[in-house]
Amino acid sequence: MSVQQEAVTKGAELEVWIDQDLCTGDGICAQYAPEVFELDIDGLAYVKSPDDELLQARGATTPVPLPLLTDVVDSAKECPGDCIHVRRVSDRVEVYGPDAE
Repeated sequence: MSVQQEAVTKGAELEVWIDQDLCTGDGICAQYAPEVFELDIDGLAYVKSPDDELLQARGATTPVPLPLLTDVVDSAKECPGDCIHVRRVSDRVEVYGPDAE
């Protein structure tokens, strides 16, 4: 079983963050999951808090709601900048994104 499959089947809490240094500003993430991602006036994507607040601090994370997991994963897969990272909260292992095992 892959790390990704384990994360989903075990119901692991996941969080997502964006590396703005690699963000190309294409906005694919915001198209797939506007509840989680948003482009700011600087043209870069950021994650949003569960309260819809834009989190602009470098490395800021936000929980991935299970109903949006597919949209967040698709965002990570389609991102031309390979800048979206989804990891388990418990051990910080990346399960989707450029550094996933």
